[in-house]
Amino acid sequence: MRFVYAALFLLVASLTTRAESLIKIESQHGVKQTVDRLAAAIEKRGIKIAARIDHAAATKAADLELAPTGLVIFGNPKLGTPLMQEGPTMGIDLPMKILTWQDNSGKVWMTFPDPEDLEFRHGVKTHDEIFAKMRKALDGLTQAAGGQ
Repeated sequence: MRFVYAALFLLVASLTTRAESLIKIESQHGVKQTVDRLAAAIEKRGIKIAARIDHAAATKAADLELAPTGLVIFGNPKLGTPLMQEGPTMGIDLPMKILTWQDNSGKVWMTFPDPEDLEFRHGVKTHDEIFAKMRKALDGLTQAAGGQ
Protein backbone atom coordinates (compact mmCIF):
# COMPACT_ATOMS: atom_id res chain seq x y z
CA MET A 1 0.00 0.00 0.00
CA ARG A 2 2.87 2.39 0.73
CA PHE A 3 4.13 1.81 -2.78
CA VAL A 4 0.77 2.94 -4.21
CA TYR A 5 0.80 6.13 -2.12
CA ALA A 6 4.41 6.83 -3.09
CA ALA A 7 3.62 6.32 -6.78
CA LEU A 8 0.57 8.56 -6.52
CA PHE A 9 2.60 11.26 -4.78
CA LEU A 10 5.27 11.14 -7.51
CA LEU A 11 2.62 11.35 -10.22
CA VAL A 12 0.97 14.40 -8.65
CA ALA A 13 4.35 16.04 -8.04
CA SER A 14 5.39 15.52 -11.67
CA LEU A 15 2.12 17.04 -12.94
CA THR A 16 2.60 20.06 -10.70
CA THR A 17 6.16 20.52 -11.97
CA ARG A 18 5.03 20.33 -15.57
CA ALA A 19 2.43 23.04 -15.02
CA GLU A 20 5.05 25.23 -13.38
CA SER A 21 7.42 24.82 -16.33
CA LEU A 22 5.57 27.53 -18.26
CA ILE A 23 6.61 31.12 -17.60
CA LYS A 24 3.68 33.57 -17.66
CA ILE A 25 4.25 37.33 -18.02
CA GLU A 26 1.48 39.95 -18.06
CA SER A 27 1.35 42.43 -20.94
CA GLN A 28 0.20 46.02 -20.66
CA HIS A 29 -1.19 45.86 -24.22
CA GLY A 30 -3.85 43.99 -26.16
CA VAL A 31 -3.02 40.67 -27.81
CA LYS A 32 -2.53 42.04 -31.34
CA GLN A 33 -0.38 44.93 -30.17
CA THR A 34 1.65 42.62 -27.92
CA VAL A 35 2.23 40.16 -30.78
CA ASP A 36 3.22 43.02 -33.11
CA ARG A 37 5.61 44.43 -30.49
CA LEU A 38 7.01 40.96 -29.87
CA ALA A 39 7.62 40.38 -33.58
CA ALA A 40 9.33 43.78 -33.88
CA ALA A 41 11.56 43.03 -30.87
CA ILE A 42 12.50 39.64 -32.33
CA GLU A 43 13.35 41.10 -35.73
CA LYS A 44 15.28 43.98 -34.14
CA ARG A 45 17.56 41.40 -32.51
CA GLY A 46 18.18 39.71 -35.87
CA ILE A 47 16.25 36.57 -34.93
CA LYS A 48 14.25 34.83 -37.64
CA ILE A 49 10.49 34.52 -37.21
CA ALA A 50 9.34 31.13 -38.48
CA ALA A 51 5.61 31.81 -38.12
CA ARG A 52 2.90 33.97 -36.61
CA ILE A 53 -0.34 32.17 -35.87
CA ASP A 54 -3.61 33.87 -34.98
CA HIS A 55 -5.48 31.07 -33.22
CA ALA A 56 -8.60 33.19 -32.70
CA ALA A 57 -8.89 34.02 -36.40
CA ALA A 58 -8.53 30.34 -37.29
CA THR A 59 -11.42 29.41 -35.00
CA LYS A 60 -13.75 31.85 -36.78
CA ALA A 61 -13.35 29.83 -39.98
CA ALA A 62 -14.75 26.86 -38.06
CA ASP A 63 -17.66 28.95 -36.68
CA LEU A 64 -16.14 28.83 -33.19
CA GLU A 65 -15.00 31.56 -30.82
CA LEU A 66 -11.78 31.94 -28.93
CA ALA A 67 -10.47 34.87 -26.94
CA PRO A 68 -7.66 36.71 -28.73
CA THR A 69 -4.71 34.33 -28.89
CA GLY A 70 -1.55 34.56 -30.98
CA LEU A 71 1.61 32.50 -31.26
CA VAL A 72 5.00 33.67 -32.50
CA ILE A 73 7.52 30.97 -33.41
CA PHE A 74 11.13 32.08 -33.80
CA GLY A 75 14.65 30.84 -33.46
CA ASN A 76 18.38 31.22 -33.76
CA PRO A 77 20.07 28.19 -35.36
CA LYS A 78 23.38 29.11 -33.73
CA LEU A 79 21.79 28.48 -30.33
CA GLY A 80 19.37 25.70 -31.21
CA THR A 81 21.56 23.47 -33.36
CA PRO A 82 24.04 22.47 -30.62
CA LEU A 83 21.10 21.60 -28.38
CA MET A 84 19.54 19.40 -31.06
CA GLN A 85 22.91 17.79 -31.80
CA GLU A 86 23.10 16.63 -28.19
CA GLY A 87 19.39 15.93 -27.76
CA PRO A 88 17.57 15.45 -31.08
CA THR A 89 14.19 15.50 -29.30
CA MET A 90 14.80 19.23 -28.65
CA GLY A 91 13.36 19.62 -32.15
CA ILE A 92 9.87 19.18 -30.71
CA ASP A 93 10.37 22.36 -28.64
CA LEU A 94 12.49 24.35 -31.07
CA PRO A 95 12.19 26.86 -32.53
CA MET A 96 11.09 28.75 -29.43
CA LYS A 97 7.56 30.05 -29.12
CA ILE A 98 5.70 32.68 -27.15
CA LEU A 99 1.93 32.42 -26.83
CA THR A 100 0.04 35.66 -26.23
CA TRP A 101 -3.50 35.28 -24.95
CA GLN A 102 -6.31 37.04 -23.17
CA ASP A 103 -7.83 35.52 -20.04
CA ASN A 104 -11.49 35.67 -18.98
CA SER A 105 -10.94 38.89 -17.03
CA GLY A 106 -9.42 40.66 -20.05
CA LYS A 107 -5.79 40.52 -18.93
CA VAL A 108 -3.22 39.71 -21.60
CA TRP A 109 -0.43 37.23 -20.95
CA MET A 110 2.66 35.97 -22.72
CA THR A 111 3.58 32.37 -21.97
CA PHE A 112 6.65 30.35 -22.94
CA PRO A 113 8.33 27.12 -21.83
CA ASP A 114 11.05 27.51 -19.21
CA PRO A 115 14.37 26.71 -20.92
CA GLU A 116 15.52 24.91 -17.75
CA ASP A 117 12.63 22.50 -18.18
CA LEU A 118 13.67 21.88 -21.79
CA GLU A 119 17.21 21.14 -20.62
CA PHE A 120 15.89 18.55 -18.18
CA ARG A 121 13.20 17.10 -20.47
CA HIS A 122 15.59 16.41 -23.32
CA GLY A 123 18.62 15.37 -21.25
CA VAL A 124 20.88 18.08 -22.65
CA LYS A 125 23.61 18.46 -20.05
CA THR A 126 26.52 20.30 -21.64
CA HIS A 127 24.97 23.58 -22.78
CA ASP A 128 23.89 25.44 -19.65
CA GLU A 129 25.14 28.71 -21.14
CA ILE A 130 22.82 28.35 -24.15
CA PHE A 131 19.79 27.73 -21.96
CA ALA A 132 20.75 30.77 -19.88
CA LYS A 133 20.99 32.87 -23.08
CA MET A 134 17.60 31.56 -24.18
CA ARG A 135 16.00 32.55 -20.89
CA LYS A 136 17.63 35.99 -20.96
CA ALA A 137 16.41 36.51 -24.54
CA LEU A 138 12.87 35.38 -23.70
CA ASP A 139 12.78 37.70 -20.69
CA GLY A 140 14.03 40.62 -22.78
CA LEU A 141 11.59 39.95 -25.61
CA THR A 142 8.56 39.71 -23.32
CA GLN A 143 9.64 42.85 -21.47
CA ALA A 144 9.94 44.74 -24.76
CA ALA A 145 6.58 43.42 -26.00
CA GLY A 146 4.54 43.75 -22.85
CA GLY A 147 5.96 46.79 -21.13
CA GLN A 148 5.17 50.47 -21.45
